[in-house]
Amino acid sequence: MKKRESGGLVYSTEQGRMCPDCRNPLEACTCSEQPAPAGDGVVRVSRETKGRKGKGVTIVTGIPLAGSELKAFAKKLKARCGTGGTVKDNTIEIQGDQRDVLVPILQEQGWTVKRVGG
Repeated sequence: MKKRESGGLVYSTEQGRMCPDCRNPLEACTCSEQPAPAGDGVVRVSRETKGRKGKGVTIVTGIPLAGSELKAFAKKLKARCGTGGTVKDNTIEIQGDQRDVLVPILQEQGWTVKRVGG
């Protein structure tokens, strides 16, 4: 059995579920809110197939948003493309080759956008 590294309180009858990292109630959790990543100010849009059995996804990196704002923006992009996707490590992954659709949307936001790769 794996030994719990952080240990601590998981549930309290007074406050409900507790965050194991910051030990605050989940409603007041401070560890999940990460600041926007500091980058060079360029949003990069690329296509990748590694580890996906040949299926291509469009990767969007360098967006100056964090946390729930990034997830909401990813939801907007997925709706405009009509496909699925996810947010992983401050990058947005959209299924399929959607670079032609995403670049104008990102430029409307006022960001400098670069197409990376072929």
